[in-house]
Order: sequence, then C-alpha cells, then structure tokens
Amino acid sequence: MDRGVLKVILLAVFLISATSDPVTKTQDVNIYSFYINSTVTSRYATTIITSRVANRLNESQEIFFEVKIPKNAFISKFRMTIDGKSYDGVVKEKADAQQQYSRAVSRGQSAGLIKSVGRTLEEFKTSVNVAALSKVTFELTYEELLKRRLGKYELLINAQPMQAVKDFKINVHIHEKPGISFLELKGDLSTNDLANAIKTTRADKDAWVTFFPTRVQQKSCKNCDKNGLKGDLLITYDVERQNPNGEMTVSNGYFVHNFAPSGLPRISKNVVFIIDRSGSMRGNKIVQTRLALLRILSDLAEDDHFGLITFDSKIKLWKRELLKATEANLEDAKSFVKNIVDRGATDINAAVLEGVKMINRHPQEGTASILILLTDGDPTTGETNTERIMSNVRKAIESKFPLYCLGFGYDVNFDFLTKMSLENNGVARRIYEDSDADLQLQGFYDEVAVPLLTDIQLNYIGVSNLTQNNFALYFNGSEIVVSGQITDNNVESISTEVIAISKGNKVTYHDAVITKDVTDVLPEHEDFMERLWAYLTVKQLLDKQVLLEGPEKEAVKNESLKLSLKYQFVTPLTSMVVTKPQEGDVEVADKPKEGKESHRPPVSGSHRILSGTPSLKVMSSRPVSGKLHAVSHTTPIFQKHYIVSPMPPDRARGHRKGSRGRIIGHDVTMRTDAGGNSNRFMLAADGQSQPLCFDVLLHHKLRLLEDSSREFYINGESQTTRRGFSKIAFHYKKTHNLTITTNSISYRNDQDNVDLLWGQNFALSYTDGVDLITTHNKINVSMGDFSVSVLLHKNDGGVYLWPAVQQYPQDGSPTGIFGKYNISYEKAHEFNNPTLKIMDKNVNATWAHVKDFTKHSTPNVHCWLVPFDDVMNRKISDFIVTQI
Repeated sequence: MDRGVLKVILLAVFLISATSDPVTKTQDVNIYSFYINSTVTSRYATTIITSRVANRLNESQEIFFEVKIPKNAFISKFRMTIDGKSYDGVVKEKADAQQQYSRAVSRGQSAGLIKSVGRTLEEFKTSVNVAALSKVTFELTYEELLKRRLGKYELLINAQPMQAVKDFKINVHIHEKPGISFLELKGDLSTNDLANAIKTTRADKDAWVTFFPTRVQQKSCKNCDKNGLKGDLLITYDVERQNPNGEMTVSNGYFVHNFAPSGLPRISKNVVFIIDRSGSMRGNKIVQTRLALLRILSDLAEDDHFGLITFDSKIKLWKRELLKATEANLEDAKSFVKNIVDRGATDINAAVLEGVKMINRHPQEGTASILILLTDGDPTTGETNTERIMSNVRKAIESKFPLYCLGFGYDVNFDFLTKMSLENNGVARRIYEDSDADLQLQGFYDEVAVPLLTDIQLNYIGVSNLTQNNFALYFNGSEIVVSGQITDNNVESISTEVIAISKGNKVTYHDAVITKDVTDVLPEHEDFMERLWAYLTVKQLLDKQVLLEGPEKEAVKNESLKLSLKYQFVTPLTSMVVTKPQEGDVEVADKPKEGKESHRPPVSGSHRILSGTPSLKVMSSRPVSGKLHAVSHTTPIFQKHYIVSPMPPDRARGHRKGSRGRIIGHDVTMRTDAGGNSNRFMLAADGQSQPLCFDVLLHHKLRLLEDSSREFYINGESQTTRRGFSKIAFHYKKTHNLTITTNSISYRNDQDNVDLLWGQNFALSYTDGVDLITTHNKINVSMGDFSVSVLLHKNDGGVYLWPAVQQYPQDGSPTGIFGKYNISYEKAHEFNNPTLKIMDKNVNATWAHVKDFTKHSTPNVHCWLVPFDDVMNRKISDFIVTQI
C-alpha cells in the first residue's frame, strides 16, 4: 500500500480513569438494569454482577461492560446473552488460551481484559457489538474468602455503572452459623444523600443489606455526576465466638474450621524494625515512616522488647541489644526516629542479618519474636544478588521467627520481598505511596501487635486433602482457617485437636462436629464449602510454588492448575477466553500480578487501535477528515490518516511494554559527574548484579540506537553544560521523523505535520507500526519492533530529556550508545586497585555512584566505572553524528 495513502478512520473515545470522568452517550446506550447480588456463607462470598443494556441506535454499535472486583477474588464465570443466546467465558490453561488469542490477533482482533486498579481492586472489561435496537445482558461471578483482620471481616463492593440506571439494586445476604456479633456499613455509597437508599435487616444468624438508589439520587448525590454514581460499599462484620475450640462447619463432604480463640493472655514480643533510609526514601516516604514509627512506639506494651535498625549502604543501630519498652527507652527511641534522614544506597542483606543477630542475642522463653523490614527499592550495595540474600536470611532465621516485608511504592522488587517473607513464615505487604502511607504502616503493625499463640498445630481425624494446618503465630483479631475433605461419608463426626503454646505453656483444644449437621444454605450455593476448600487450596499452592524448585515446583504448579481449571477460577496460571458473537472475536482475561497491569501484544493489520491501552473505548468506525488541534482531556479527537485520542497520564504508562525482545528499560541511566562536563551512562551486565558505567563528555551529538536493517535510528544532542539531552530525534523507514526537545514534540511523515507541547496528552497511531503516547512528562514511542520512552526531567534547577529503551528485537544487530546489550565481565580484584575482566581484557575500575534517570524518582544506584573504549570496544568518535 502507498505509504502516503492511509485508511481513513473515525474513533469516538472516552476515558475511564480517575483523572478524567468517562463520557457516556446515554441517548445511544441505555443501562436499564444493574444488579449486584452477594451471598456470604461461612465467610465465603459469591458475588454476581448483572448488567442489562439496550442499543437505542438504528445501527449496530459496540457496548461495553466494565466492573471492579477485589484483588483477592477469583473470577469464576462470565456470560453474555444476546437475543436469547448465551456466550460463556471458558477458563483455560494460559498456553491454550494464548493460542486461541493469537489466532484472533491474526485476524486483527483486540484483547486485554483485566488490570489492577489501586490498592484493593482490579478491573474486568469487555465489549460486544450489538445490533440496532437490540439488548445484551452481561453477567460476571467472582468468589473470595473473607479474611479477618483486626477483629472484623470486610466485604467490598464497587458500583460504577457509568450512567444513572432506572433499576439499580445491590443485595447482600450474610449467613453465619455462630451468629453475627456486629455489622457496620462504610464507604462512599453509605453516606450523605445515599444513606436513606440503604436498608439493613438483622437476625440471629443472618443479615441483609440492600441498596436501592433512585435515578435522582444517582445523579445528585455527593459522589455522583452526569454519569451516575460511583463508589464503594464496605460491609464490615464479625461473628459470635462462644466456643474457644473454634467453629467447625460441614457441608456436602467438606468442612472448614475457623479458629480464633479470645480471652487468652497476650504474649510479650521481641520486635525489630529494619528501616530503609537510602536516598530513594527522600521526601514523603521518610516523613511518613517517621510518623508511623512514632505512633507504633507509643503502642508498645511495657513488657515488650524492641530494637531499631536503619540502613543505607551502612547499618546504624539505635542500641546493640533489644531493650524493654519502658517510658525512658521509648522517649530515647523516639528521638532516634525523629533524626532518621535519607542518604546512600540500599544494603538489605546486611540490615536483615543484623536484625536476626539482635533477636538471637535476646532469647526469652514464652515470647514471640518478629522482624519487620521496610524498604522501597532493590538491594544496590553489599550483597545484591537476591537469591543469595534469601539464602543468607533463611539460614540465619532457621524458621525460629517470622520476617514481614513491607514494600514502599511501586519501584520496589515486590517479588523478592514476597518470596523472602514466605520463606520465613511471614507475609509481604505493599505500602502505597499516598497521603495515608503512615496509617498503612501502622495498620499493618496493629495486625501483628498482640500475639496470643505460637507453634499452632491443628489435627483432624477422618479427613484428607487438608489445607495448611500448622502456623507459627496467631494474633489477636485474626483467624486461622483450615479446610479439608471428609474421607468417609458414613462417619458420624469429625474430631479436631489444636495444640499450641500460650505464654510459654502448652494448651490443647478438643472438639467434634456431627457430619450430618449441614449448614442451612440456599440450593444454588450448596457447593460453597467445596469451593471454599478449592479457593483456599489454590491460594496456598500458589504461595508454595514460589518457594520450590525443580520437580516439586512443577508438581505443585500442576495441582494448582488442575484445581483452577476444575473450578473455573481465573488465577495466575489460567486465563478466561471470551469468544464474542462476531467473526470469532476472542478476548483473553488474565489475572494481573499485584501492582502490575495486564498487557498483551499489539494488534496486527493495516492500522492499530492501541488495544493494549485500557483507557480507550472504540465506539464506531467511519471516515472523516480534519486537522489536528490541541484539546483538553475530555474532548475526543477525530483525525485524518491516524487515530488520535486524549490519554490520561496514569493510563499511558507501560503501553506495549516488552511484548517481544529483551526488556532493557532500566538497564541504562546517567548522571553528570562532579565536574559537570560529562554524562555518565550505566549498562546492565549479564550474570552480574552490579552494572557497568562509563562517561561521555559534553557537548556531543550522539548515535543512541541504530538498526539499519530495520531503518530505525535514534540520535540525541546532549546539553552544553548540564546533564541529559536537549534534543532527541527518531527516524524510521525514511518517512517517519519525530523530534523531541525540552519544550515541544514534533512528528512528520509524508502526509502530516503534528506539533505538540509537553503537557498535552494524546495517543496517535499510524501504519508501519508507529504508536505515540504522550503525557505531561513522558512520551512512549513504538516504531516497528522498537519501543522507547523519553522522560522529561525537571529537577536540580534544570530541564533535560532522557531515553529509556523498553524493547528491541532479539534477532537485530543494534549499534549505538544503547545498542550494547550482551556485555559481561568477571571480577579480578587487586588490593587497592580493583580490576574487571571485560572481553578477555583486564580493565581498571572504580566503585561509583549514579542516579537512574529512566525513572522519574531517580533512585541511587552503584556501578563499576570503566573507560568508555573498554566497555563499548570502540572510540567515542564512532558514535558522534553531525546532525540528529
């Protein structure tokens, strides 16, 4: 096809982000019914969301269904019904689902359905083409086991139907065999003008909550707008606990044991707080950490013993020994906390091992010891290999006490913290970088503040396929849950024995439950106990899989996959395949990893619709002509020859990242040296935790990345006296030219000229695989097989650009400053004269400090500084160009 002639496309786009309210054509699409029905039995919740939508146009159009569900939930069913015919989503093993998806992509279809949203929710999204004046019904089911924290269970329901709905209902029924002790309503939907739309009914073992807002309320309430209400309904409750042996419930050959004894004496604890104070903790992070620690210290009981360790590249102890939480010691510790400041690198290994030593130096019978690590980054100094760190910590702790890891923000290596916690009988928790981060920290501590039992073992007679039945600690306000299968249906009762240590004394609980005592549940939920067992088993197998290697890991993975497929759970091992009733269109829903969005490769074809960008909604497709112009976030753009849409910053992040090739987005950084006359580049090295770095003198026009076989080039002009680049230019296939400066963005091809200023947020798509997404301080550029982000930095009194290569093809032969990707070295240290062996050559090296400018937070990193010629194996003159 002639590159100068492109297919003419019209896209009507609206946004679904927190920064820009969605625009719904209510006159064209009518959501005439929206129901959320949730049934909770023995803390196991099954929630069904049903949306009935009518197309009011005299032509077909795309209808969308979007809902938010709790992150801990598993989607277990999805159905679309059109003209009396139902289309069900089917859960498959990921590889099988990918094959079906790939076949759809080859036909130009789109995909990508689930993504993380904030702290507690993830979003399910799909669409279907509905004929003129026809209707569609969407039905989504998800399941979750409610977890008890601080003495209560929480059922979170999000409602955001995108318009005021005539028939809007939320119905919740909670049935708890021991009785409901209290029930409270919180959240946006329970306050102000909406309070009278809620009705609560209580009985001994049951509670009903209904929410029926009128259309007027949906438009006029405090949290409403022209697109209807949006918000959360949070139901918190607890159950009666008259039996210290816990509650045993049996149904259809399965049982669950909820064990949460109360009235026990608290166990004094030995707690060590290990606090990251590296440079990346600067600003609000360190301020909020200090605030949280001051509150936590005030809550320590006098018979507790505690220690404080801060670390960067060095370890600093408040005191060498654990001290009793007396008033004088607490005041001294608070003074220490107030003086914690950010500085240096991150030596996690040394800090945690020092915490272990501190506890081991203070052995006490009848106490519970706890390590709590708070960090916001990767290990960057000392021992930086995460596998070796985990091995060191595991050997040091020897399963004697738990390690809890709190990861601050999104730059942290949360997978590493999760595995290290699980290996040491603890858990990892993400602390979200927000205004209430100090309260999140304190909230986590409150959960582990009062240990009541240690070394808990739960034993049963007449059962099999038990979930986890031994636990290191039981904390006040929490709950231990064990489920299993009854091996003999003829047995009349199940016997249970709980053995634990309470304040240094062995305690034993005995109980028995009659197996015929079937819980009174609705017929449609009579299999809830089996599904509860399956849900809990899959969750625990997924955690266990993280800790294993080789055949054991594979066996656990296969068992988890088998159960996920049997019960149709969308888990990290499975995907839901949704086959839509138009030309075999297929979408695949993957459960996202914690803190990450789910992305898929871009669509092939004569044009692209940025299908990996969750904030876009394609409503129709017709030709139109016109010129590009600047618009606000809420105005759709219609443009000849290419697709244009306003793009909120939080939606543009990560588009098309790493679908093919090697991910090197964080491998290259720079800084200005002390003399201010050079840029320092950093390069990740194969098989080594410490990267290499090298200096390039200012002022140069440099070849940054080039692949002549693919006609792809990036050049950059460094600033005259300051770090970074003043201008970066992309050239692709002789027809696509993009020039980025610190003030503006300019794109040219054979047909169009596009000029933008930083701060204007757009998404543009062309043929030849060219996608551009701009935000207020970042532009994501995709050209063919290459994907590069350019960041605009404004700090230290200067403004400069820095590129971050996200993706390039494995079979290419790139050159340029960023083209070196297979470098390796060996350490060959000599006393006071460290050397590295690079490409069979001994090279003098210096331990240096850099900032990572591929991230706006510019975290500190250490590297081996070596001469440019030795790491690139070429002279700098080979990388200088006359024009960019």
